[in-house]
Amino acid sequence: MTKEELLQRLTDIEWDDFEVKEAQNKMPNNVWETVSAFSNTSGGWIVFGVKQKGKRFEVQGVENGEKTESDFLNILRNGQKFNTKIHPKCKKYYIDGKLVLAFFVESSKVKPIYFGNPINTFIRSGSGDRQADESEISAMMRDQAFGVRSEMAVDGTSLDDIKAESLNSYRNHIVNFNPEFPFKSLPHEEFCENIGIIKDGKLTYASILMFGKRLCVQRHVNNFWIDYLEIPGTSYTDAATRYTYRMPEQDNLWDYYETLIQRLRLHVDAPFTAGPNGFSPDDNSQLYALREGLVNMEAHADTTALSSRIQAVSCET
Repeated sequence: MTKEELLQRLTDIEWDDFEVKEAQNKMPNNVWETVSAFSNTSGGWIVFGVKQKGKRFEVQGVENGEKTESDFLNILRNGQKFNTKIHPKCKKYYIDGKLVLAFFVESSKVKPIYFGNPINTFIRSGSGDRQADESEISAMMRDQAFGVRSEMAVDGTSLDDIKAESLNSYRNHIVNFNPEFPFKSLPHEEFCENIGIIKDGKLTYASILMFGKRLCVQRHVNNFWIDYLEIPGTSYTDAATRYTYRMPEQDNLWDYYETLIQRLRLHVDAPFTAGPNGFSPDDNSQLYALREGLVNMEAHADTTALSSRIQAVSCET
């Protein structure tokens, strides 16, 4: 951030990537919340030596800049206050002869970032630091296990490990439901490079799960399995029979999605109500809700766990 960019920000408001701290005589106590929030969200600038007065910013400066900078960086880098070492980028500016320090805290690849204990995990929401709740902390921990790994290129893989039928089906789906998609007409290899299926000539873990051939998926995610049962009852325990349908095993996530969505179509209503002109679109709200649930289930499953079985149960009343 240049001095001109900083001055421009000081004419605006604090937001999700910009926070000012007075810090004229000492480091503010609430700065650790902001460090955690930026690390757990999208990163941002923490500016020392500026006070917020209502909707305006007032530059007060930092009196002992060298000590303030040293103390702040030492705490972030010693790995004692936070659960991991943090290495912000540092800038200093002089505005009207007053020293202003700015530190850019990057979004961490390993989340959650907290100080003291996990309860002190914060996320950035608009212009404020908000304490993360248990579900948000759990989601960060799941992402730590797989979210970063999903983007890693896997040695020994190539486009040949993609199941052609799955990729063709996915591309046809894009043409039908997102005709404005910019890469829809590219050859297979260019298409895969542009949307991240291929990285440096290799597949990522995510693309293996999404489109991989069965042997490739089993080789790299050997416990991967989605199980779908249809049970004639209101719960698994009161059903007269264990199940009436069990989905056959599929090769990858896209194949499971297509098989499941077609099966779910059999169980939903699509009421038709004639309008004044005699025509009216079908109501597909039930299928839409089920589809959203299915996509969330597949997207958020922890496929790196010792057992990565995903089970969906349909109970009929």
